[in-house]
Amino acid sequence: MAVSTNYSKKYRFSEDERVAMVEETVGGLRGVSAVPMGQGLLADFCKEQGAEAIVKGLRSTVDYAYEIPMATMNRHLTGVETVFLQADTRYTHLSSSLLKEVQALGGDVDEYFPRAVIKRLTHP
Repeated sequence: MAVSTNYSKKYRFSEDERVAMVEETVGGLRGVSAVPMGQGLLADFCKEQGAEAIVKGLRSTVDYAYEIPMATMNRHLTGVETVFLQADTRYTHLSSSLLKEVQALGGDVDEYFPRAVIKRLTHP
């Protein structure tokens, strides 16, 4: 799994912390690991890693409209295909911004995060 950094976003956790949380979460899955992507294009990173596809989750048609141009460009640049998985309808209303706000105001958001993340949210 690529752990990327979007420099227009503000992150609560560093790239190293995010990689560690992903590793803790997927560590038991054979053939799955977290790799920091650094700067650059996701399609180029996929080629460097030998990945043939990018897998992304979609919550709604808004996500689809945002992701399709990137998927098309990734295919054009490197031939890497993008596969979209539809999110469970229980999660279509969620965003990182919403969860951050609810948690900051004292709401319980634990059901939406793996244990590795909850541990760091409650004990920074």
